[in-house]
Amino acid sequence: MSRIAILVGSMRERGNSATLARSFARGAEEHNEVRILFVSDYAIGPCTGCNSCYTSDDNHCVLRDDMELVYDELRLADIVVVASPVYFYGLSSSLKALIDRLHAPLRTSFNIRALGLLLVAATDIPHLFDPILMQYKMTLDFFHLGDIGTITVGGVRDEGDIIGNPALDEAYRLGKSLK
Repeated sequence: MSRIAILVGSMRERGNSATLARSFARGAEEHNEVRILFVSDYAIGPCTGCNSCYTSDDNHCVLRDDMELVYDELRLADIVVVASPVYFYGLSSSLKALIDRLHAPLRTSFNIRALGLLLVAATDIPHLFDPILMQYKMTLDFFHLGDIGTITVGGVRDEGDIIGNPALDEAYRLGKSLK
């Protein structure tokens, strides 16, 4: 049994990203412990680039905010799944702030062995997901992490547009495959 942390970067808890993440979670919960973290529920400031986390005795960030709670969750996770709407070819800003704060020595205390990626976008233009997929691949390579899979869904703009989309079944099956 693995412990899976799902980081949902949508501001809408009933939005398409959250719906896709919940479908994945339902499948994963059959054989794993799953925790969904809605990034919008946490007050997380952006990294200031001060590098204090590298020079302080305890390697903690000088920003004392809810990122400490996220660090605690990630220390327990074996697998992390990132779920986000795509805004201007990138992840949501709240999720990006969280990810930037992971570029700190504390990440060496994590036991994460694999990542997954769930993305939704309002449009379905060609190559829409490519910038995020490239960053994802670079992260996998740099940290020598396994890839549990990616699901990308275009053409789902309004809340609920993803309902009935085959991607929900795909996400469920992906989650269920993790044993």
